[in-house]
Amino acid sequence: MKIYTKTGDKGTTALFGGTRVPKHHIRIESYGTVDELNSHIGLVRDQNIDEHYKSILLRIQDRLFTIGAILATDPNKAILKSGKERLNIPKISNEDIELLEKEMDKMNLQLPAMTHFVLPGGHQTVSFCHIARCVCRRAERLATALNESEPFQPNTLIYLNRLSDYLFVLARKLTVLHQAKEILWIPKKQ
Repeated sequence: MKIYTKTGDKGTTALFGGTRVPKHHIRIESYGTVDELNSHIGLVRDQNIDEHYKSILLRIQDRLFTIGAILATDPNKAILKSGKERLNIPKISNEDIELLEKEMDKMNLQLPAMTHFVLPGGHQTVSFCHIARCVCRRAERLATALNESEPFQPNTLIYLNRLSDYLFVLARKLTVLHQAKEILWIPKKQ
């Protein structure tokens, strides 16, 4: 299989289902940002972190490929007139969302209570995790804009929302594990 197809040379790309759209289409921006997020999570996973977190991040990466497939599918081509699915696109399950919630709950039990916002940084691994969190928030913003005009599976948005929360909690946990200092943001008085 060749990597280059030359079909996008005029600034369009094909969705699942065959529809061609401009490469700047909100759908392409959405799944492109999810792909960017997946790369950042890979960078976090490549750091010196516990194998448990690496395995969770690997599962998250798999789910992000599913989200990419959902976002890359032309909704007009995904369902037949009979209501049956034409394309076999996986879905984000309630269990996928619950895994993130359970993992956050476990980490939060081992972390000091939050009293202020936290400044990103303190250790390179923590910073990578915060960058992934920010990219996740951007992916969520783009996906919500797309969903307003072309709705897709609701669990997709819920997952992206939980994932950004998970990445924040993971950054805090990695701060502790790397014995870095968590710097609180305390607004300066004028």
